[in-house]
Amino acid sequence: MAASKFHYPIVDVWANLPGLGAAIPEVARLFAYSHSDPEIANKKKTPEELIAIMDEAGVSQICLSAWSRPGQMIFSNAEVAQYTRAYPDRIFGLAAVDLHSPVEAVQELEHYVKKEGFVGLRVVPWLWNLPPTDAHYWPLFVKCVELDIPFLTQVGHTAPACPSEVGRPIPYIDTIALKFPDLKIIMGHIGYPWAAETVAVAWKHKNVYIDTSAWSPKYYAPEFIKFANTTGKDKVMFGTNFPQLGFKECVDNVQTHLVDKPNGFKEKVVKGFMGGNAVRVLKLPPVDLDSLRAKI
Repeated sequence: MAASKFHYPIVDVWANLPGLGAAIPEVARLFAYSHSDPEIANKKKTPEELIAIMDEAGVSQICLSAWSRPGQMIFSNAEVAQYTRAYPDRIFGLAAVDLHSPVEAVQELEHYVKKEGFVGLRVVPWLWNLPPTDAHYWPLFVKCVELDIPFLTQVGHTAPACPSEVGRPIPYIDTIALKFPDLKIIMGHIGYPWAAETVAVAWKHKNVYIDTSAWSPKYYAPEFIKFANTTGKDKVMFGTNFPQLGFKECVDNVQTHLVDKPNGFKEKVVKGFMGGNAVRVLKLPPVDLDSLRAKI
């Protein structure tokens, strides 16, 4: 693994399989605006190739998500399991399910958590045009509580040309956090243009967290940085939305734009943000960085 400027685990809690750009037409605009690497964004990679990309960036672990939309499994849980089986200490699955088939969805979630070691459920509301308060989610929330795994979801506007309303932190995340106080919720994408709402909801509810996926560190919302530096230091997590953004680009930009900078993170925040909080909340195994470096 390339020598990182960080001397602790780096965990990306919101990563996707290479090839996502070609698999979901709606994200083409987002990927173009983000100057995503087409070689990675539009082409599938083997587990070994994905690990090599992580190593180049000094990323020790990632949470890799399946993708489901109405009538189609874009990247199946079985596909993701091929990567988690290949590198069980470094790649961890996030399940995707068919919201329109709640019984089968609960069964599939339970199977992939109990049999394949997946560490969470992820649903992107704009693909379904259903906010998390919709009844289709609720059996899954009960199962997440039972399995003690988090629910990861996108908040904020959608770069794809789809309705953004379903991504509002208030009322949707606030409502389900009140209804399911033991459900761990990780809000992805910071929530722009409702970043203040995202922070307010995470501050209010003990089991609600924020990850930075889909945003380059140089563009993190000031409300998010202030929260991370104060009451939210244990509730913020690093994410990329790879392959929209590259692992190395985001890791390097944290160092360049946020560490020891006047409008950046305080030193006490960075270790938890880059990996410590994710390891705790998602119950990931500890990382032996010396051993990783020795193998590469």
